[in-house]
Amino acid sequence: MSTITTEKQQYLTYLLTDGDSQVAVVPERGGIVTSWQIQGKEVFYLDTERFKDPNLSVRGGIPLLFPICGNLVDDTYTLAGETYMLKQHGFGRTSPWEVTQKSTDDGASLTITLKSNDETRAVYPFDFQLDFIYTLKGNTLEQRFRHTNLSGQPMPFSTGTHPYFAVADKTKLVFEIPSTDYKIKGGRDVFAYNDRFDFDQEEIDFAFINLEGQTATVKDGDTTLTISYDENYSTLVFWTVKGKDFYCLEPWSGPRNAINTGDFLLSAAPQETVETVISMTIS
Repeated sequence: MSTITTEKQQYLTYLLTDGDSQVAVVPERGGIVTSWQIQGKEVFYLDTERFKDPNLSVRGGIPLLFPICGNLVDDTYTLAGETYMLKQHGFGRTSPWEVTQKSTDDGASLTITLKSNDETRAVYPFDFQLDFIYTLKGNTLEQRFRHTNLSGQPMPFSTGTHPYFAVADKTKLVFEIPSTDYKIKGGRDVFAYNDRFDFDQEEIDFAFINLEGQTATVKDGDTTLTISYDENYSTLVFWTVKGKDFYCLEPWSGPRNAINTGDFLLSAAPQETVETVISMTIS
């Protein structure tokens, strides 16, 4: 049985329930998923103190990345001869979203919508509508993202997510990543991945490129996380910080600075909708 209910916490929170699985979505706080519990066990990490402060970006759950993934050089990009400023990961994760549709016909499904406004046009000169659909079916959470260009010219963008997965002991994780090539944040060199990470480092920030498949898995004891993504996603970022009980495995459609370089940059023609899909399963 599927249900969708609401709770008034600091922000209005939507609870999607299907069987023993429950997902919490906070549209007002960047459309973020803050929690995913399966039989009472939490999948995601959440820094609750940062979440409470609307002036801080959220560390935890699933922040939404649009219209860029990662950071830009000097936080700036140039388009049609004009220079604009965008902070890391764009404004999708910091904007208030609106619930526009709910369904419990086939799992618990919630559509949240973000429309362009004066604030977004000041840093990204396009009219758009984003309809992001979360669907919970048992132990699978699907994220279907629809990016509609309402402008009269092509709209370039990157899209992605930044999920924070809770972990008790990172050294026990077993990864299967569909690439042996990665770049380190801020670098151009390509390194070879040897199926393990050095968690003694203060920070690990690897962008896997040349993906050879659409699925990555992480085994944590008897639990396996499977992340699947469609062909629009070219980059898979692994990020963690020493001493923190999380790791991030992030599907990005384009690498850092793509809006400047054009590398794997998506584009929606006028009045076109570009749809991308990410799915996560716990088994």
